[in-house]
Amino acid sequence: MASVSTTSYLTVPPVGFTLDWFVEVLTDRDYIEAIQTSFLLAFAATAGSLVLGTAASYALHHRLVPGADALASFFMAPLIFPAVVIGVALLQYYSLVGLRWSFWGLLLAHIAITVPYVIRACLTSLAGVKSELEEAARVLGASGFNAFRLVTLPLLKPGLVAGAFFAFITSLDNVPVTIFLLGPRQSTLPVKIFTSIEHGGVDPGLAAISTLLILVTGLALVIAERWVGFSRFV
Repeated sequence: MASVSTTSYLTVPPVGFTLDWFVEVLTDRDYIEAIQTSFLLAFAATAGSLVLGTAASYALHHRLVPGADALASFFMAPLIFPAVVIGVALLQYYSLVGLRWSFWGLLLAHIAITVPYVIRACLTSLAGVKSELEEAARVLGASGFNAFRLVTLPLLKPGLVAGAFFAFITSLDNVPVTIFLLGPRQSTLPVKIFTSIEHGGVDPGLAAISTLLILVTGLALVIAERWVGFSRFV
């Protein structure tokens, strides 16, 4: 509501009605760069998490590696530790290996905090897939990879979609890890909003960009819910 106010300060209910604040933030170069960085990072982290998470969940489900149960718990560690602790630890480690303030270091960090969602969702989907289906494909002459690609992977679609959604939103909205790893001239949208509030207070422009972020998240949630449903994953 405050994002459509004609005043230069927050008022609830709003005074008048205007969309000028939306136009202002969407034409601001700093905000545009932050939005581009946020979505590039979120899409890249989601893609990386899908590849690694699918492979890991398949190996864990079929117990292709020793200590599968222990490894499954280990992969969930980023969900247990406070995000600030992860951010500080990665900052110290990146300083030692030369990845500090690099986009690739930030991407690896986002993959680390999002891949548990993909693993969890894919393990849930794999629990409902009968192993006999893949075995039948192999008996009929399909290679192990083709059996997975043609039989198992399509049955994993609900888990992949759910995992991708959670990974994307987690990466897009993250502040505690990202703020420690961004370079001096880098910024993501959530970090931009956070630092703007910290240094300049809240104004209708921040309310407008926050409204857009909420709308994007809500729209993605509705689409994903209608496609696969989340009741089996949460």
